Amino acid sequence: MASDAGAAAATFRTVIDVHAAAQPRAPFLIAPEPRREIDYAALRAQCLSLAAWLAAQGIAPGSTVSFMLPNGVSAATVFLGAMYGGYVVSPINLLAQDAQLEYTLAHSDTRLVFATADDCARLEAIRERTGAAFAIRAVGVDGLELPDAPKVPPQRVSQGDPAMLMYTSGTTGRPKGALLSHGNMLAAGRAVAASLALGPADRVLSSLPLYHINGQCIATVAPLVSGGSIVMPHRFSVSQWWLLVERHRPTWLNVVPTIIAYLLNGPGLSAEQAEACRNVRFGRSASAPLPPAQHRAFEARFGISVVEAMGLTECASVAFSNPLDIEARRYGSPGLPLCVEARVVDAAGKVLGAGERGEIELRGDNVMLGYYKSPDATAQALRAGGWLATGDLGYRDTDGYYFITGRLKELIIKGGENIAPREIDEALLAHPAVLEAAAVGVPDDAYGQEILACVVVKPDAACSEQELRAHCERTLGRYKSPRYLRFVPALPKGPSGKVQRLKLVEL
Repeated sequence: MASDAGAAAATFRTVIDVHAAAQPRAPFLIAPEPRREIDYAALRAQCLSLAAWLAAQGIAPGSTVSFMLPNGVSAATVFLGAMYGGYVVSPINLLAQDAQLEYTLAHSDTRLVFATADDCARLEAIRERTGAAFAIRAVGVDGLELPDAPKVPPQRVSQGDPAMLMYTSGTTGRPKGALLSHGNMLAAGRAVAASLALGPADRVLSSLPLYHINGQCIATVAPLVSGGSIVMPHRFSVSQWWLLVERHRPTWLNVVPTIIAYLLNGPGLSAEQAEACRNVRFGRSASAPLPPAQHRAFEARFGISVVEAMGLTECASVAFSNPLDIEARRYGSPGLPLCVEARVVDAAGKVLGAGERGEIELRGDNVMLGYYKSPDATAQALRAGGWLATGDLGYRDTDGYYFITGRLKELIIKGGENIAPREIDEALLAHPAVLEAAAVGVPDDAYGQEILACVVVKPDAACSEQELRAHCERTLGRYKSPRYLRFVPALPKGPSGKVQRLKLVEL
């Protein structure tokens, strides 16, 4: 179970201070390449040093501090240390294009960006081009190495203070900055830790980037509040994944469906790796729907049960989760509400009953403060009574489990009929030659929209368009089968592995 320290803490500073006092030599972060281990005492010391250094630069608490770093000691130190010192941390997506980067750096009012030497020149060019006032600090991936600064006690931090400014992907326009408080993020972390029965002995293996909400709130904050540890490689590698399991003995895995798909099509386990897998209590999959066929196949092949869950940036990555008890889970469902109240409403805002489909709304302690400097967008998202409009379409069954059928903006409307893209995805994934697939609506003069599906074929597999089209018509019927099929080398994805459907038309 989650520790009392995590459950009672109001801020990140309280959590870190309590664990540093109670278990100073317990590991928190293991960076495997090269191996470096940070215990809770060292974590607190690094947080204090970062806060002191930022203050010495004349950056006042409450200001925004950003980082543009791959996973490693430096990224984790800035992420937690900035919040520890009372700053607002704003992670930068390493995949961001210049236009998006220029906008978020200006909009966030960031005062300083930590980045590797490779990205400093790019940031300097943006600063000169836009006239932005942020400073740049070059650091290595595995250590900040900041000059000593006078150690002064950080200013007081409260539970309701902003802690993180996280920008959405912005696939349909300018990204919005979700502002999350210490209380929002810690509520989410505590809920995950409690639902998964995490404690100080638990260790997660996660390669999800620290510039994504899942890598932050699930892979980092949940272990932090429970006093556990995280193995954090720089990036995901099929060839290295099971070696990391063998070497570092995690008790749980934090993954997304893309990782599951690639592990299923990767090499088999050695005897030593298979033995190490027995130490893994479960895997947790979120950030995108997990196709039931892949869910079952992963469990059968590796002997590791998978807990499917779902969250969104505006709720600190927590909204639904299946129970830890494998007998109580539902394949194809992200599970029961976690840390939130949930309901389904129609277009007029009427609350719908079991089995009725509409938009999902959420309310809870983890729901964001609002969108930064965007009062209109905040008013549209946060409705009367504190309900967050998610934009997700779905329904709940009679047992309270929720099922997601698509996104409002991604729903395919063909000839007046609503078609959920996920239904087409799963039909395509049932073909033995298909590794990944995603469908999207495209304009059509006759029907309003037609269906385009992009398909990635498994390595060393073959599949013709005619064969795949026949498979779809058998599975879906002709009306729901894709009119257009494209074989592509990869699907466009965000940092968590979620397919960006609206970019499929550009392939």
